[in-house]
Formats: sequence, structure tokens, C-alpha cells
Amino acid sequence: MKQIVIGMTAHADSGKTTLSEALLYLSGEIRKQGRVDHGDAFLDTHSIERSRGITVFSKQAVIHGDDAVFTLLDTPGHTDFSAEAERALSVVDYAVLVISGTDGVQSHTETLWRLLGKYNKPVFIFVNKMDISQFDRDYILSDLRKHLSDKIADFSVSDDDRNGELALLSESLMNEYLETDALTDESIARDIAERGIFPCWFGSALKLKGARELMTGLEKFTLMPEYGADFGARVYKITSEGGARLTHMKITGGVLRVKDAVGEGKVNQIRIYSGAKFSAVNEAPAGTLCAVTGLADTFAGQGLGAESEADDPVIEPVLTYRVLFPADIDPHDMLDKMRLLEEEDPQLHVVWNEQLGEIHLRLMGKIQLEILRTLIAERFGIDADFDHGSIAYKETISAPAVGIGHYEPLRHYAEVHLLLEPLEQGSGLVFASDCSEDVLGQNWQRLVISLLKATTLTGVLTNSPLTDMKMTLVAGRAHIKHTEGGDFRQATYRALRMGLRSTQSVLLEPFYSFRLEVPSDCAGRAMTDIQRMCGEFSAPEIMGENAVITGTVPVSEAADYHTDVAGYTKGKGRFICELKGYFPCHNSEKVIADIGYDPDSDLEQPADSIFCAHGAGHLVKWNEVKSHAHAQSGVYLAEAADDEIQLSVRETQLVRSRFEDDKELMEIFERTYGKIKRDPIAALHRDYEKAPKYKPSPVPTGPAYLLVDGYNIIFSWDELKKLAEDNLDLARSRLISIMSNYRGFRPCEVIIVFDAYRVKGDHREVEQTGGISVVYTKEAETADMYIEKTSHELAKNSRVRVATSDGAEQIIILGNGAYRVTASELHDEVAAVEKAIREMIAERPMAQRNIGSIKVKE
Repeated sequence: MKQIVIGMTAHADSGKTTLSEALLYLSGEIRKQGRVDHGDAFLDTHSIERSRGITVFSKQAVIHGDDAVFTLLDTPGHTDFSAEAERALSVVDYAVLVISGTDGVQSHTETLWRLLGKYNKPVFIFVNKMDISQFDRDYILSDLRKHLSDKIADFSVSDDDRNGELALLSESLMNEYLETDALTDESIARDIAERGIFPCWFGSALKLKGARELMTGLEKFTLMPEYGADFGARVYKITSEGGARLTHMKITGGVLRVKDAVGEGKVNQIRIYSGAKFSAVNEAPAGTLCAVTGLADTFAGQGLGAESEADDPVIEPVLTYRVLFPADIDPHDMLDKMRLLEEEDPQLHVVWNEQLGEIHLRLMGKIQLEILRTLIAERFGIDADFDHGSIAYKETISAPAVGIGHYEPLRHYAEVHLLLEPLEQGSGLVFASDCSEDVLGQNWQRLVISLLKATTLTGVLTNSPLTDMKMTLVAGRAHIKHTEGGDFRQATYRALRMGLRSTQSVLLEPFYSFRLEVPSDCAGRAMTDIQRMCGEFSAPEIMGENAVITGTVPVSEAADYHTDVAGYTKGKGRFICELKGYFPCHNSEKVIADIGYDPDSDLEQPADSIFCAHGAGHLVKWNEVKSHAHAQSGVYLAEAADDEIQLSVRETQLVRSRFEDDKELMEIFERTYGKIKRDPIAALHRDYEKAPKYKPSPVPTGPAYLLVDGYNIIFSWDELKKLAEDNLDLARSRLISIMSNYRGFRPCEVIIVFDAYRVKGDHREVEQTGGISVVYTKEAETADMYIEKTSHELAKNSRVRVATSDGAEQIIILGNGAYRVTASELHDEVAAVEKAIREMIAERPMAQRNIGSIKVKE
């Protein structure tokens, strides 16, 4: 008999728990169908859930079918408890996604759909509340295919109609259908398991309509996964019950038996839960979802036996709160209690501030905050409170750096060299070692990497967690007699802090992607509000009497905006948002000033090093450590001899040939404005042959500049134009990233100019990101106007190039003494830079390697 774990998931209030109750009732597992609003649902076992009518904790129930045993894992639907839902989804075999027939696909529905895709889970869809829906089946099915997948098939129809539709959605099923004029259940089940198709049923869980058909579909169209013979298990949750610590896991291989040794512990009891009750069993075969007592050091996401550890969660909290507790409670005792809660919900990220004696934690929203307050009172008898929530910022770096940490008080010795490199948004932290064992032993190398992984690493701007960085151990040194593990702990963290102090850090803040639905006559107010909140949005889409606006906005600006929407739309509007990710902070200077973090005063995380001289240790400031270091990093940042743009002979010839082709443009300009006094080639070189037709003026000695007409380039490059059709913000970010890499290789100042799209008023915005400047022109000022004015001013003392394919603008550029670069030429330059980087890496894999603008020598 096959064992299948089914994850029940949905947006809040879609009827997910009600559907679970219906399946349990129809299968005979319960005698009465409970209701969430009545507080008697079988799976809402906690008093908090019964009183609030929402699912907070994931819980399981067992259903015995004719030839299968299903374990339903009911997950929270509210966005504040998304982390709990994600942990549960990591261990399910199939998911049932419940859609409200009255609301259709909502923002959190799409988030769940992406999560299911990330974990590669087959999905069954149930459209609930069809008895009260104002939409018909065809409309809803079209909406599902538009927002989720065009592979969604209606399984509520007859088998013949269903098979004909499936043949159109799947190539493998089409071949079978053409050969036999029918489809087998096994073929359909295989396609579902491979996420080739997504079956969909319609009904009303409360009235038991469609639920039996869904249950039949689960029995017919699910396949039990193949499991290995060796024991393996994935931990997805830790709870406490009656003083016993429970490790909830799915067995992914072999068999787990009572008294088996797992890690450092021994299994005392294996429990199979169904609702609030459980049955104790002696063994759990592969495919079983169970809770185990006797394991003290397990954690959510851990892989046991042959199972690997889970990937880092996608969903993470964005708000930080300080815990307030009565004066008679010892802070360390309170910290221990919060650590217990962190075990059960790792995303709380409990942080202890030793200097201030404060406990900080991270949450998703106000509902989770209220639940946590109640949970602390019920469990520990403490009336805790929380101060006003602040945004959970993060930090990264914009340019590579080498950090050196040295720790050598008397009879201690360790030195660590770390290469820090920025990564793309969303990459998280990556750790690596590229150090010869002849330089530093393998055991010490592993210790350094373990130390970096073992704690939350923070930045030097606001002491916020680091992200989107790669940290590579490139060199180090130990003493054969005096080195201890604690010495490398000191050296490692000092190296990291020194590297962060040596480069430019970037403050990141969380952004929401939002969907704002308002009456059409309120659209103007809505767009003004989004601009005020420093958000970005697409043109409103008119749907009936409403306008729908989608875009992104900083969490800090939009946290309570839903109440404003309800007010000015008289309850007719909806502001639905979900976390999109972390991006450069829109007001970083103000945030950094308000937080007031001083890295020099942080004695717990020093950037300075300790060296030994004359038998005693002495402090060396971080910016002087490099000259005192005992080992060689083998890494140096390539710096140009001057600020001039270096061109190859081939590029020089191309420039002169290109300039000859500009004669027609020059003649047009001279007929209109008169002759110019400078040869535009001077904008590129100090050492150049004089052009025969023009007498050049002295070559400017200021820095070289490259001005880029942002939107002109985006819509001229095919790859960016394709991105812009779906997401203009993504295309902008991609261009900025490309030019940042270019800037790292070519020593010139890069300025990308975008027409005003979010700046209201008579000021413009300038952002520094990735070593380049990004300008958003002020209202009613075009990019052309800004570039013309800026190139005219810069060309007086600097060498200027302007990248654009706008013919009229090119004429003005030539008159300003700047050199024009077409979009295709800039594309070729960027491609040449990327190729050069790849070639240098390939040619010198050991002796010399290049990382962007970094050269590394052994």
C-alpha cells in the first residue's frame, strides 16, 4: 500500500482547513465535520487557533484509502506564518492548492505556487466556495492558467472531455491518445508527478461538493516516491508537548526504529499524529511522517542519515522587535525561553545584545506578533510585550576587498586572509576555500569556514546581517606550537571586519511587490501615494470599475498602507503585497544616521589586529594591518596607472574609422552651429595622432566619463528589450549590473541616466550603486536634456563618451566635444570586457586568476 504525504496549502480564508475536514469526514476518519468559524475543526488543535479561527501551526492527519494511506499536512495560510508553511512543504510528496472561487488567484497564492515550483512538488488544485462565487468555471480556469500555469486541466468534466484536453497539454499524453484513443490512469499520474499537468476540481468543501471527487483523484493519480534502503530523514519542525521535545520528520529512506541511535541521541518514542492525538509505533518505514522523542540537538531543515540538509528558506521576516518583559524577570532566563521558541520557529532569529541587555527578534507582521505574545503568556506565564517594529535591514558590498585578521598575543598565533566579493541580488552568503594546504593545514581551513557559517555575520554600516557575498579563504598561517582553535576564531572575524572596512558597503532594505485594486476614480490618488512612498509601478490596468496597479515599494514606506487604502476607497480597495527581496535602501543615509552604529566602538567585533613585538601583544589599526601581515594573500586589486581609459590598438583603429563615419553628422552640426574647436577623439586618448581636418585643443586631464542613455540602451539591446517587455524594473537593474561589471574592468566614471519615472518635483535623484552613478532626472527633464548639459560641462576638463543611438542627440554630443558611442558599439565593448575576464580566468587557473578587476597570484 502506497504512503503519500499531501500538503494542504492556500491563501488565508480560502477554505483549506475546511477542505481537510471534508476529506477526513468523507473517509470516515472523523464522525463530524468541524468548522473553523465554530472553533471545532479537527486540525485546529491549539487554543490560539480555535479562538482566532486561523491556522498557525502545521498539523497532520491520517486518511486510510482503498489502496493508499494519506497523511494530510495542514499548513498556515496567513502570510505572517509563511515560514511555517514553507518548512512543511519541503517534506510533502504532493500539494493540494486551494483557491477561493470568490477571490481567485491572490498574491500569496502566487507566492505558494513559486514555492511549490522551487521544491518541485506536483500540485492538485481545488477551487472552493463555488456555491457563492460570482464567477463561472470557465472564467476561473482562464484566470488560473493566466496567473499560475497553462498546464492546468479541468478534471471535473467527463473522462472523454478530460482526456481530450490532456492530450493538448502534454506531448506524451497526446501520443498515447492518438494511438489508443484513451489515456491510462498510470500515464496521467506520471505526468502529474513530473509537473507536466496540474489537475483541477471545483466545488464547495463546506457543503461536501467536489471533495469526494478530489479524494478519488488523489487515490488514482498519485505515485509513491522511490526511497533508498539506507536510513534518511528530513526534520521540518521542532515542538514541545508535556515537557517532551518532539522532532517532526519525514522518513526518506530505510526504516527508523525505537532505540535507534540518530546523531548524538537515541530514539525513545515514535509518534504518528492525527489531529491532537497520536499513536506510538515501534518503527516508521520510508514515506512516514512522524514525531520522535529523545533527540536533543536536531533543528528544522536538518538532514539525518543519508538525507542532505534543506536549502535556506525563501521566505524570511522583514521586521525587527525588541522584547519587553517585567523587571523581576532575569534577562538571561528570558533569553533561554526565547531560544526555545526559536528552535520551533528558526525564522525568529533571536539576537542577544550583551551591552544593552536586550533581546531582539524578527517577525513577519502584526498577527504573528499577537500570537507570539499569547504564546509566551500561555507557555511561560510571562506578560511580555514588544516595542515598535523596525525594518530588518541587510548589508552587502559593491566592490571586492581582501580582509586580513591577525591574532598574536603572547603564546597565541593565527592569521587569516579572506577575499570578499559581491554577488547578485538574492545569492545569500557563499563560502569557499582557495588556499594551498602547504600554506595552511586542511584542519585550520575547515575551522575558518565553519566559523564563518556558524554565526550571523553583520556589516559595518548598521550592524545588519550580511548577504549577497562570497567569502573565500585565500591564505593564512598557524604556529606549530602556539595556535589554538580560539585564535582562528579571533583572526577570522577580524579579517572579515577589516575587509568590510576596506571597501564600500551597501545598505539593503526589503521591498514588497504589490497589487493595488482601487475604484477607477481613485487611481490618481493611488499612483501619487506610490510615488510618495518611493515605489515603482506599471500603468494601471482597468478591470471593470476598478483600476489595478502592480509594482514594488519599500516595506518601510508601505507597512500600514492597507489602512489608508480602505479609508480613501471607503472599503472598496485592496492593497495586497508580498516580500519581493532585498534591494538598495532608498534612504540609506538617513537610516544609517538614525541607527547610529559605530564600528570603531563595537568591541565585540573589532576590525583591528593583535601583533606581537618585544614579547608583548600590541594593537594595529585595521588600515595598517596589511603592512604588518606575516603571510601573502596572493590577491591584489588591479589599479590603473592613471584614470585614463586604456584602449587596444584594434580599438583605436576602430575609433578613428568610426570618427570618419561621423563626417556627415559633423557637417550638419557645423552648418547649424559653426565649426567646433576640439577633436572628439581627444575625449578618448592623450596619446593620439592629430586628425587632419580638425585642430585639437589641449587634451583635458580630468577623469574619463561614460554617460549612458538608460532607456535608449535598454530598448536597443535585444536581451534587455525582452526583459523590459515583462518587467522594466528588472531590465533597469540588469543594465545597472552590466555597467557595474564594466566599470570594474574599465577605469572610467560611469553615469546611467533614466528619464523621470518616480521623481516628483523640481529635484533629481542620484544613486551610487556598484561603483557607478545612476541618475533619475527631475520631473519634465528628459535624459537627453540632462546628458547634453552634463556632457557640455564635463568635456571642459574631462574626457567624455556618450552611449546613445538617438541621432539628434549625437549631433549635440559631437558639438560638445564628446565622443558618441552607439548602442551596438557599447554592447560590443561590454561583450569584449566579459570575454577578456573569462579568458584571463581560463588562462591562469592556478598561477594567476582574475576575478572581475581582481588579479590573484600564488
